[in-house]
Amino acid sequence: MDMPIPNAAIVARKSAIVTRLRSVLPADAVISDPAETRAYECDALTAYRCAPMVAVLPRTTAEVAAILKICHEEQVPVVPRGSGTSLAGGALPTADCVILGVARMNAVLETDYDNRFIRVQSGRTNLSVTGAIESDGWFYAPDPSSQLACAIAGNIAMNSGGAHCLKYGVTTNNLLGVTLVQMDGTVIEIGGPWLDAPGIDLLGVICGAEGQLGVVTEATLRILPKPEGARPVLVGFNSNEVAGTCVSDIIKAGILPVAIEFMDRPCIRATEAFAKAGYPDCEALLIIEVEGSPPEIAEQLARIKAIALRHNPVEFREAADEDQAKRIWLGRKSAFGAMGKINDYMCLDGTIPVSSLPYVLRRIGEMSAAYGLDVGNVFHAGDGNMHPLILYDANKPGDLALCEAFGADILKLCVEVGGCLTGEHGVGIEKRDLMSVQFNPVDLEAQLRVKDVFDPAWLLNPAKVFPLDITAARRAG
Repeated sequence: MDMPIPNAAIVARKSAIVTRLRSVLPADAVISDPAETRAYECDALTAYRCAPMVAVLPRTTAEVAAILKICHEEQVPVVPRGSGTSLAGGALPTADCVILGVARMNAVLETDYDNRFIRVQSGRTNLSVTGAIESDGWFYAPDPSSQLACAIAGNIAMNSGGAHCLKYGVTTNNLLGVTLVQMDGTVIEIGGPWLDAPGIDLLGVICGAEGQLGVVTEATLRILPKPEGARPVLVGFNSNEVAGTCVSDIIKAGILPVAIEFMDRPCIRATEAFAKAGYPDCEALLIIEVEGSPPEIAEQLARIKAIALRHNPVEFREAADEDQAKRIWLGRKSAFGAMGKINDYMCLDGTIPVSSLPYVLRRIGEMSAAYGLDVGNVFHAGDGNMHPLILYDANKPGDLALCEAFGADILKLCVEVGGCLTGEHGVGIEKRDLMSVQFNPVDLEAQLRVKDVFDPAWLLNPAKVFPLDITAARRAG
């Protein structure tokens, strides 16, 4: 994976830049020792690594503004970082950059149940947002698999979703406002604690921009009352395609479960060995969860069961109590860790029309055989957000390149059937060179001009999202 050649002039000024940063930050907030900066050399896309020149860990918006003002004056690239859980290399540094980590910015600033919002610093983890309000009967809906660790800042950057996005939407549907620090240190407020903020919807531009337009330091999030009840069912099938057809039929019937999750045999077996959730040994399974009052739950599950039975499932298991519900979800929540225990893998993220699930699953199986690399499928089936896990040997020469080529073909397939390159992981460096598959030159130029407005010098996360050859002149100044 190509990255820009570090600017030798910037690296030569490292000492002076560090001195300036230390003048506006506490002593423990600037990390410049090469051995210590290695902690920031990659995110969760661990196949690529590069230690940054410096890492800074501010605690306030004012400190972020001071950092960016200095870096702007020194013309130093800045890579924003949440918790480092990005699977697309969104926080991968360059040797001449400053990593700006927001992990220490984790406070709850305001909670307003009457108006249904919570305002937090952007370094707060996803799950701890719900943790701050659940005792009062509220929750924050987006729930990425990494929700225990991932930060709200990264969720906003990548427009993260999660298992329950089918009903509640992804981050953009639950984000009301942000405090944004621009590259020159200017602090602006976008949106606010209203369902429809006045003015141009710049919030929709910021969410999903992958840290290229500014650094989000605070976020106002929509919160919801906990549902009266929820119940999952597990449905096993002896065919991936049949499971995909069942998902399509449920959606076509107008039923809106809170979640429909898919796992295939490789993932089922790995999670059983790892988490022992009691899953059936079948080709594919669906986890379908509905919520509401007891009569609502019963009515929805009856309709879902009727549809599932038309596809001859090998098992239909309905949770009878809370313990059984947790066990149904246990394997799904453990899937990525379980697969990582048995093999190196690359986790992709493409989105397709739900009606295309059977065809895409069949084509992935055919490509797997052609490339000679196994693939496990675990994904948010209800909204077509796929997460194929391509298994490879990181220690075998050529295997990573083969894995990348296989992954590129899967993502091209997603675009071919009317989907897109990413649902929630972002583009980062992983899909950067595939952007021209989805967008023509005119489309790309329009996106580049948006970045020109917010970051004219192209200093914020400059090597991400767009192919390097079409951004070279802009990055060169």
